[in-house]
Amino acid sequence: MRRLGFLPVILFLAAVPVSAQERELPYWASLRYDEVNMRVGPSEEYMIDWVYRRAGLPVKVIRLKEGWRYVEDPDGARGWIVSRLLDPERTAMVRGEGLAAIRNEPSDAGELKWNAEPGVIGWLGDCEDGWCEFDAGGHKGYVRQDRLWGVDEP
Repeated sequence: MRRLGFLPVILFLAAVPVSAQERELPYWASLRYDEVNMRVGPSEEYMIDWVYRRAGLPVKVIRLKEGWRYVEDPDGARGWIVSRLLDPERTAMVRGEGLAAIRNEPSDAGELKWNAEPGVIGWLGDCEDGWCEFDAGGHKGYVRQDRLWGVDEP
């Protein structure tokens, strides 16, 4: 009889991951691990199309199918990744030509703290007035929004 008292708690805890994944499409996510397989279909029975070796890489989630997510990467490649390998934590990747300035305030007049090369990934904070808070390995500051992939409306 005591076991039935735990049933609502167990059901609640089991439902949390499912409800956390029910988001409006499309949305941004990032790769949770250093090695993530992208498949041509939503099952481990499908062929691996791409192996990512970069935790934190931002991806755009376009479709859902059971425990799988159809995603697009910064290069435009699309495929299926199992949802447990994705992190809802937002990241962004420096894009474009040349170095991207990381400044101490959201303005071109802000002091230059660092420069980031295209391909650098960092944690994404708030974006406002064309600037985003960006943290690349502890190098924190503001980067022009147009220099980052993973920040626009998905």
